[in-house]
Amino acid sequence: MNHREFFLPELELATGQVRDALKAILHTVLFIRSPGPISCIDCDCESFHLTYSRIANSDSKKKPGNPEKKDFLDKKVDGSIEEFLQRLTTIGPELLSGFLTLSFFERRASKQLFGMLSHEEKVVFEQWHIHVVVNNTPSPISEDNSAKLERQRIQDTAEAMVKSTMMKIFQYASGVDDSADPMAPGNLDHIPPTMYEFEIKTSKNVDDRENLVSQFKNMPALLNLE
Repeated sequence: MNHREFFLPELELATGQVRDALKAILHTVLFIRSPGPISCIDCDCESFHLTYSRIANSDSKKKPGNPEKKDFLDKKVDGSIEEFLQRLTTIGPELLSGFLTLSFFERRASKQLFGMLSHEEKVVFEQWHIHVVVNNTPSPISEDNSAKLERQRIQDTAEAMVKSTMMKIFQYASGVDDSADPMAPGNLDHIPPTMYEFEIKTSKNVDDRENLVSQFKNMPALLNLE
């Protein structure tokens, strides 16, 4: 099985925009790559004029906005975002940087010593890499025209980046990479026909991200999206 990696466009966001943007990106990929039949819901971003689809909560009675009734999927996504924010690295004045990697893998039983012993291994078949630069530069707060224009420019730039990333997700998810004709049929042969799982990892730099694959052998049991 081939292992495919997708590197999404770098995002530069204000601190208050990071959670909303990463939720949209992660939930979109999880929805597109979910194995088996699922229910979905549409969600509106609070920070951007953007609606995305995600896997519906397992509790059909869950009320939106009730933090006490998060399901496992929400906990995994929200927890990874909070960890990401805690592990940001300073790269310049008012600038922080971090990486998120969403990996999909399947579990395989392998035998050793003439079949007398067996163990389970995790085989990664797809990874999505997200690089975010967090800009903490204070926005102008006055109500004069120049300040309003600058706030709108910052908002429009961030929103355009997020929307561009979402479009890239749909391109990659269809099996078409940057080297191929965007209109050509995609190749999805690397995705197994069986149920598989996912993990979201945070890292401070590129070297940490490249070492994530070797860490999968020691990962605990994860979610099986049935």
